[in-house]
Amino acid sequence: MTEATAAASGAAHWRLETEANGIAWLIVDKANAAVNSLSREVMEELDAILTALARTPPKALIVTSAKPGFIAGADIKGFVGIDSPEAAYQMIRQGQQVVDKLANLRCVTVAAINGFALGGGLEVALACRYRVAADDASVTLGFPEVQLGVHPGLGGTVRAVQLAGPIAAMDLMLTGRHIRPKQALQMGLVDKLAPAAQLRDVARSMALSPPPVKTMSLKHRLLNLGLVRPILAGQMRSQVAKRARPEHYPAPYKLIELWQEYGASGERAYEAEARSMGNLLCTPTSRNLVRVFFLQERLKSAGKSGEPLKHVHVVGAGVMGGDIAAWCAARGLTVTLQDREEKYVAPAMERARKFFEKRYPDPAKRNEVLARLQADVPGAGVPQADLVIEAIFENLQAKQELYARLEPQMKPNAVLATNTSSIVLEQLAEKLTQPQRLIGLHFFNPVARMPLVEVIHAADTDPKEIQAGLAFARQIDKLAIPCHSAPGFLVNRVLMPYLSEAVRAAQEGIPLALIDRAAEEFGMPMGPIELADVVGLDVVMSVGKVFFETGAEVPPVLATRFSAKKFGKKTGEGFYVWQNDKPVKPPYTGQSAPDDLQDRLLLPLVNEAVAVLRQRIVEDADLIDAGVIFGAGFAPFRGGPLQYARARGVDAVVARLQELQNSHGDRFAPDEGWDLLR
Repeated sequence: MTEATAAASGAAHWRLETEANGIAWLIVDKANAAVNSLSREVMEELDAILTALARTPPKALIVTSAKPGFIAGADIKGFVGIDSPEAAYQMIRQGQQVVDKLANLRCVTVAAINGFALGGGLEVALACRYRVAADDASVTLGFPEVQLGVHPGLGGTVRAVQLAGPIAAMDLMLTGRHIRPKQALQMGLVDKLAPAAQLRDVARSMALSPPPVKTMSLKHRLLNLGLVRPILAGQMRSQVAKRARPEHYPAPYKLIELWQEYGASGERAYEAEARSMGNLLCTPTSRNLVRVFFLQERLKSAGKSGEPLKHVHVVGAGVMGGDIAAWCAARGLTVTLQDREEKYVAPAMERARKFFEKRYPDPAKRNEVLARLQADVPGAGVPQADLVIEAIFENLQAKQELYARLEPQMKPNAVLATNTSSIVLEQLAEKLTQPQRLIGLHFFNPVARMPLVEVIHAADTDPKEIQAGLAFARQIDKLAIPCHSAPGFLVNRVLMPYLSEAVRAAQEGIPLALIDRAAEEFGMPMGPIELADVVGLDVVMSVGKVFFETGAEVPPVLATRFSAKKFGKKTGEGFYVWQNDKPVKPPYTGQSAPDDLQDRLLLPLVNEAVAVLRQRIVEDADLIDAGVIFGAGFAPFRGGPLQYARARGVDAVVARLQELQNSHGDRFAPDEGWDLLR
């Protein structure tokens, strides 16, 4: 038994198999895990095996996975509990040195990529001399680290640039996007593609007859010159600035700094990468984004149990109903779409067709998805459906009358759901024979982009129906949060005080774009005035009335637009004129925002989140934060409204609310529930 075989024999997560031709296969298979990730234990075992292989190298080493995916990246749990940048640096540097041992082996090394290779997993593959990837839909490569507030830390900032050149490699790392095998081959990150069934054979052939190692092209060497890098780095910063501010998301800017200073070359570049990542791991941004990652995983796990559905019937072919139907068809379900007449269904079918054209360039795949979505004016799909979703206009009587027609036709075990955004379940279910079967499935607009679904339930809702709603949301790749039935549920409830305060600020004469800018500087993806236009001023008007002071008139700045049917983006004009799906924001010159504007906008949202916690509309504070991030776009780097309040200081926020109450009125009165966060 060789030293390497002995080291591998005691490993829980790696196997070493040697062929008669001298090729050794190093196979990762993380114990008790569905996917491979680079935990401390996985890296320690790899270190021991590579140390032994360095002493007695095989003819060639092929690194691959026993699981359907290659390596998903670092084990994020390892990021939690790091208490200082120095400790983080030491952890990253040790990981780098393990991967360096793979890169420095005195034999041919090949990565056989049989599934996703992301983050640290891709960095392990890049440390091999050659890479062969399965040409399969399940294979994706990428560096998603920026989504956790960091950048690659196992040599990826150096090796990716050396292989793909600075433009392509930096774009991949700065965006966090995933690429397919053919794109990776064009970039130079992969040397060869193979049919999935032949991956091992092709990797073996490359190991036995290795081609010349590719070097950086002349063009890429020129772009990487010290004189050119500052110019390109400036262009990269300008592009990043369109998406993220440096004070909110420092990681992409630090990544650009690393490349500009070191040019992805030399030992100092690796050391600087580790030092930079160590610092980033301890920033509030990274800590909060890691927290958001775990919140997302929690939401995914909530819907894991439950029978997959096959047929969904949607009643109401408006924007929401039509888009829900299209999304379900795209996720593999048979969908029937019903409305009063064909003329109401036809626009939804056309929107779906355009959506599928963008999503599926392959005509065969597109036609397959289109075939799953059927117009169904008479409602013939109701008796066959596993789930019936009502998505008609917001009118209690109309919905109750519809349920009276639907309920007798439905299968006994089918789920009945409503997409209502404002009517409580108790009222909707009043006339049902089985009121306990009704749940809410509240999607957000636009359905294809917003990841959250609120699963609404009343006190007497059958738990099986709630679980079926959670499982359905997971089946269609949405994140679901169970919410008790209450006006506004979670997301709309916390949003309306925010939007209402923005309307009041507009009525006071503060320029609209200045109001939006105050929220964007906080980190919101768009300002509240623009958001109101996107949601629709008709929706803001109907849902928001309860949030204006009792007896007070709706501010004329909103009421006049509503009366003129200027509802926002959907009508081409609201607060803003909309052109090419973008708002035209008038310039504001010589005016600055009031000092308290940002707090006026955001603290009512935070205060309402505390009220939701106090009333137990949602199970706990973490789920409230998750819902407001994934349903309302609350700045992820702040970790959610309640996490933001804790970070700022509960006493400081309460004191600020009291100041605003004295200045602007009792709508800022701190909720009774703030003690729950202390």
